Amino acid sequence: MLARSRLTLAPMLAAFAVPLALAASPADAGVGDLLVAPTRIILDGRRGTEIILNNIGDDVATYRVTVELRRMKPDGTLETVTAPNAREAAAEAMILYAPRKVTLPPNQPQSIRINARAPQGLADGEYRAHLLFRAIPDARPVTAPAPKQGVSFRLTPIYGVTIPVIVRLGNLSATAAIANVAKSSEGGKPVIGLDLSRAGDRSTFGEVRVTKAGIAEPIAVAGGIALYTEIDKRRVTLPIDARFAAQAVGPVTVEYVEKTPTGMVTLASTSAVLR
Repeated sequence: MLARSRLTLAPMLAAFAVPLALAASPADAGVGDLLVAPTRIILDGRRGTEIILNNIGDDVATYRVTVELRRMKPDGTLETVTAPNAREAAAEAMILYAPRKVTLPPNQPQSIRINARAPQGLADGEYRAHLLFRAIPDARPVTAPAPKQGVSFRLTPIYGVTIPVIVRLGNLSATAAIANVAKSSEGGKPVIGLDLSRAGDRSTFGEVRVTKAGIAEPIAVAGGIALYTEIDKRRVTLPIDARFAAQAVGPVTVEYVEKTPTGMVTLASTSAVLR
């Protein structure tokens, strides 16, 4: 899978800093675009792997690579960790990668080597950090600003792609369950909501699909659904395929499936009735 860079804004203020965010297209940013593959790394503490970066923009772009810690909340979103616990600190310390800064001409791929070195005596379990690929804007000539009253802002658009790096030590396992399946509306469009729970000593990651007898395709599906080890339950919302909106009533089957080296595995399955 490929991850495409997303835009954030890092404000540069005269006397203080205020976090801002703004949606913009890569073309508007003018610092290129980045593809990353794969979008999720699993290491066993012994063998490493490679991440491929590719600048699909029209100009040369430079990216800095750093490790970040993020924690999943019950709604499935991730928050930046400012005070890491022991497990998070261990994850950050064991991730090894190089290079840490790359300059990419257009359409020229570059590999990042990554490995994990677990310290002796570290307990078995799953450890996770996130690798951030952030664009470094081109340096611009400094010009004397025109006199202005009050506080002035200069916004510099910066691209960043973040992928999880998971280290699994020992023989780990996980199970999952689905509950409270219900149809509702979100933003004026029909959706199916459900509670997804996890048990065990590793995270889960997969696809949630809702199928109905007589319809070949899922009436609702969402991929990339993770339950990380810091939570045991999260709420998941799936948009109903507009083609099947009228049929999204009555009995359905809901599955949570995970891709493994030997094929797709069903982690959880349940029957529900949509009203």
